Amino acid sequence: MTENKNLILAMVLSVVILIGWQYFIIEPRLEAERVREAAQTEALTDTQTQAGNSQAPVAQLPDSGSVDRSAPAGAFNTGSAANRDDVLAQSGRVVIDTPNLAGSINLKGARFDDLRLKTYRETVDPDSDTIILLSPQGSANAYYSYHGWVASGGLTGLPTLDTVWSVSGNSTLSPGNPVELVYDNGQGLIFKRQISVDENYMFSVEQSVRNSGNAPITLFPYGIIARAGTPDTSGFFILHEGLLGVFGEEGLKEVDYDDLKDDGAQTYDATKGGWLGFTDKYWATALIPPARQSFTPRFDYTGGQAFDAYQADYLGEGVIIPAGGEQTVEARLFAGAKQVAVIDGYEVDLGIDRFELLIDWGWFHFITKPLFYVIDWLFRFLGNFGLAILAVTVLVKLAFFPLANKSYASMSKMKLVQPEMEKIRERHKDDRQAQQKAMMELYKKEKINPAAGCLPILVQIPVFFALYKVLFVTIEMRQTPFFGWIQDLAAPDPTSLFNLFGLIPWDPTWLPALGIWPLIMGVTMFIQMKLNPAPPDKTQQLIFNWMPVLFTFMLAGFPAGLVIYWAWNNTLSVLQQYVIMRRQGVKVEIMKNILDTFRPSKDATPKDAASEDKKS
Repeated sequence: MTENKNLILAMVLSVVILIGWQYFIIEPRLEAERVREAAQTEALTDTQTQAGNSQAPVAQLPDSGSVDRSAPAGAFNTGSAANRDDVLAQSGRVVIDTPNLAGSINLKGARFDDLRLKTYRETVDPDSDTIILLSPQGSANAYYSYHGWVASGGLTGLPTLDTVWSVSGNSTLSPGNPVELVYDNGQGLIFKRQISVDENYMFSVEQSVRNSGNAPITLFPYGIIARAGTPDTSGFFILHEGLLGVFGEEGLKEVDYDDLKDDGAQTYDATKGGWLGFTDKYWATALIPPARQSFTPRFDYTGGQAFDAYQADYLGEGVIIPAGGEQTVEARLFAGAKQVAVIDGYEVDLGIDRFELLIDWGWFHFITKPLFYVIDWLFRFLGNFGLAILAVTVLVKLAFFPLANKSYASMSKMKLVQPEMEKIRERHKDDRQAQQKAMMELYKKEKINPAAGCLPILVQIPVFFALYKVLFVTIEMRQTPFFGWIQDLAAPDPTSLFNLFGLIPWDPTWLPALGIWPLIMGVTMFIQMKLNPAPPDKTQQLIFNWMPVLFTFMLAGFPAGLVIYWAWNNTLSVLQQYVIMRRQGVKVEIMKNILDTFRPSKDATPKDAASEDKKS
């Protein structure tokens, strides 16, 4: 019993943790995610939504001396949300057209409030709607961003959310073709905004003010991202969805929607370098103030029972515009998909401080991110993320080959000394302490490590969770196919045993998920465990026999890519252990051990036991 104690303990703990994680956290959240996606799709076609979803946040910027905080304030909607297309048609617009983005800029308030992601769709169906990221005030789930100026000393005439800008020159924004918006307040100030965009998801906003008056003025630049309604999040503890930013020495700050509602506005000290915004699972918006100028960041919540409104904003340092002079400040807005290469590229090329943290790599990013890079490199070589996962499994097995070799060799030696162990148990059956001492002497004599058997399982756990993180948080894995029926490696296997994998025309989704790949994983795990004979202890036998079944049901709701990894890893482990056992001179009896599992147990009677004693 001692030689299996540590192994069983490791397995039982793993099972308890993973089963609890699956059934109390993952399964409810996956169901919530499916409901959320269905609700979002329905909302896109619903022309009348409750007013609570249509409220737009009021922009209240942080104090900076005597800065007028009400200057950039927006207005709440009081009626029902209108159809998104109808709202868009109510104002003049500048068209946005890039390889990855489609939408428009609202000339009223110069707002970024209409943005679709061309290359991403709601589902794997190629005819499904493209992802809507930003929506105008007045529509369901309003979500928009804008920049501007506030003043000190009671200065009036600054552009607000109701200001209608005019277009100077080009009226379509595309890479290499910026647009210029102009507003003359008629009081000696001319405001201009030159907006440009790259081929991905980064906008540059260059704000300039010309002062034709007789006295200098001081203005403070600001940026705002406003979001109406509390977004439905996946809710997994391994992923942050909400407000976040990097603020100089304060580092990364993550604030959940619920925490912001409970705690109120979060204002941080002025800092240089950083960014702030909103992050969803795969998409994000972020304001990037000028790197060499200080700014005061803040997260805010406004609302109550009727509505929720969230806001990420910053207030820049004062800019003095002399009489007859002009000043310009530049800021950036990221709005798009959290592609790893794109995010990392912006951090390096634009010098954005720790912009990589826009993707939630977690505490173990030093494992998770390199693992992603390996999988991504293999994908570029093999052309399929599923094959890349299989290949990285081989690389992991090679990396841990010496450890696994030693472990399997120790397990083989333990099997060779099984007869001697049985004699020790019989000799000291009434003295537990003497039995343990004799076992330890045998292990020392034969150079056996009884804990070595659990090492192959333990070393898989960090890789398992890292791969799960990669599959869960990286958009590169979203809706990526394998072969056959697996069209999304980041989603569970869509087949089900309960309708014979689609042969019976009925929907078994109310039953536990149990697809083809989880069954393959369970079979390979069962075979791996049957490389060794059943332990003499009945409790151990029960655990070993039922563990593959528990893992099969438990992993059925995990991303298909993870289940494929586990099944392939089991297969490689079986081959590796088989070869090592043969080299150690151990007879491999897989079929016999499997058949013994299904044979009825014959407990020895006192008469049978006496007969066995006479034979021995």
